[in-house]
Amino acid sequence: MALVSAGAVSAAEVPQTADQVAKPGGSLPGNPEVVLVKVAEGFSDPTNVANAGDGSGRLFVVERVGRIKIVNPDGSVQEDPFLDLTNINPLGNDVQTGFVEQGLYSVAFDPNFKDNGYFYVHYASLPFNGDGVIVRFQVDPDSPDAMTPERTNETAKVIMRIEQPWYNHNGGQIEFGPDGYLYIGSGDGGWEGDPYEAGQDLSTPLGKILRIDVHPDDDSRPYAIPKDNPFAEAAKEQLMSLFGITEEQFSKIKTRAIPETWAYGVRNPYEFSFDPKTGDLFIADVGQNHWEEIIYQPGSSKGGENYGWPRMEGIYCHPMTGNPEGEDCAVVGELPAAVYPHQTPYPGADELSDGYGCSAQGLGVVNYGGMDGVYMVGDWCTGRLWGLGWDGSKWQFHEFAQTDLQFTAGGYGEDGTVYAVSANNFYLADQGPEANPPGALWRVTPAGDVPADAEVARTAK
Repeated sequence: MALVSAGAVSAAEVPQTADQVAKPGGSLPGNPEVVLVKVAEGFSDPTNVANAGDGSGRLFVVERVGRIKIVNPDGSVQEDPFLDLTNINPLGNDVQTGFVEQGLYSVAFDPNFKDNGYFYVHYASLPFNGDGVIVRFQVDPDSPDAMTPERTNETAKVIMRIEQPWYNHNGGQIEFGPDGYLYIGSGDGGWEGDPYEAGQDLSTPLGKILRIDVHPDDDSRPYAIPKDNPFAEAAKEQLMSLFGITEEQFSKIKTRAIPETWAYGVRNPYEFSFDPKTGDLFIADVGQNHWEEIIYQPGSSKGGENYGWPRMEGIYCHPMTGNPEGEDCAVVGELPAAVYPHQTPYPGADELSDGYGCSAQGLGVVNYGGMDGVYMVGDWCTGRLWGLGWDGSKWQFHEFAQTDLQFTAGGYGEDGTVYAVSANNFYLADQGPEANPPGALWRVTPAGDVPADAEVARTAK
């Protein structure tokens, strides 16, 4: 599988008007075809997949229950977990898994993991009543495939705790950007409709993409604030001055803004991905009752974007009370690159028979198989697999297939190959992460490169 050579520069643009935002029914250049090839199975509610970037070729599959499993290059799954948070606390599991949206969310390996052995996880903490904790651990170089309970406790360094008022919309994805900083997807805190108004409240980490430096000069500190964060100095104490200050200068004073914020106005950015070639950021922001959205932030961004929630639901005003088309709605914040509807696209609408979903799960950006910068999105409810790409003049949202999979997340192999994980759970059918039917790991593969003996995802059409 040959990767497209680096050096091509994305010409994609952030939509300025709603009619520039892609919807289902688009077609990517060359009409590419992909197939999901099964790599491994038997995972307890997998929620994330990542690589260590250390040349080992290992994949790390995160299980909601609180474990991380290693998948070897040959597809075999290591019997002992790489990390097991279910046995580090004498009172039981350290991870809260009581609701289907809670658990061990994701893992991110330090850019210098090969040398320092650091990796980071984000999970709902049982001792802290479901608050999100981001913790750094360090592998033992003499035992790189498994963390003992003793090693786990000895090396644990809590980087951040995010208070969660409710048990849903907790976000979860953490990922190092091309700048070496750790990005954190933090949902609006839960319930429905953002009752905290967190998305537009700069004083809370909820409803945000956060950006921190986990390599402070003093390792006793949890993290540092990158100096170029958009709100790094917005709340600094200063003398008050009424005259000789421009309106633009006044607009940058945000006395309650937390400096960790990179972007705001998101609902539940459970999955996001950086394009390995361009540094462009794609965010699959899980929607409310009627629309899902995929956000595009160019790699040249200096941060500070407002993505509208809870004033906006995709390209429409929130709350939605009827058919939104033709409504006189002032757009708040930046528009997404693509949206897709739920089966009922607005209150009172007839149910759709095609092209809908319920929960956008980002997988990663494909730069192979004739595709360049195509962000893959899988839907949790319908199994639809979409690709969002720029055709040179506009965004296209291309449906590859409707599978029988329940997508939960995705990630990259060391060579840039995109992988997906699927589970078998739902709100009303959740039996717990270890009682639900097991999930699997899949590789996004060009249709012409599927091995003859491969097991592929079944499709509904």
